Amino acid sequence: MNRYIAFLRAVNVGGHNVKMDKLKQHFEEMGFKKVETFIASGNVIFDSKGLDRPKIENTIEKHLFNALGYEVATFLRTFDEIEYIIKYMAFPRVKYNEAAANNIGFMKNNLNGEQLKILRDLETEIDDFHSHQSEVYWLCKKRQSQSTFSGNLFEKKLKTRVTFRGIKTLQKMLAKHS
Repeated sequence: MNRYIAFLRAVNVGGHNVKMDKLKQHFEEMGFKKVETFIASGNVIFDSKGLDRPKIENTIEKHLFNALGYEVATFLRTFDEIEYIIKYMAFPRVKYNEAAANNIGFMKNNLNGEQLKILRDLETEIDDFHSHQSEVYWLCKKRQSQSTFSGNLFEKKLKTRVTFRGIKTLQKMLAKHS
């Protein structure tokens, strides 16, 4: 069995309110084992015999679309990957110390050259970005509510799906399951 975390986009935002016990039930209906949710923002931890991540992501997306009636983009990671993602130094230490918010966006694929250029163009005096593998790192020097950046803007400009999580959420998740 492989242990995965599914980071779900569009769960409990934008008027879509999904109860975590119901979300857990949906994952159990798909045959996943040891299913648990982590905070009410679309994080589901589960065991699967499957090794083909795109196939697992597709299964989850299809099932949730049929059950909820809207698209729920799904991004799988393992706990080892989350540990690496947290430890990765996307920015100099001083930038982390100055930031009010530290977020990581999960994508299915690495950004290409054109997308990287667009990402650089999204930087402002308060927003810094860095892409590494299939994650994008976002530091906000002020409160996020003062930023013009959003996941929706990212998706519109870069034409790829993403879901963001705060570093503290990822650290708590990792600590709970270490």
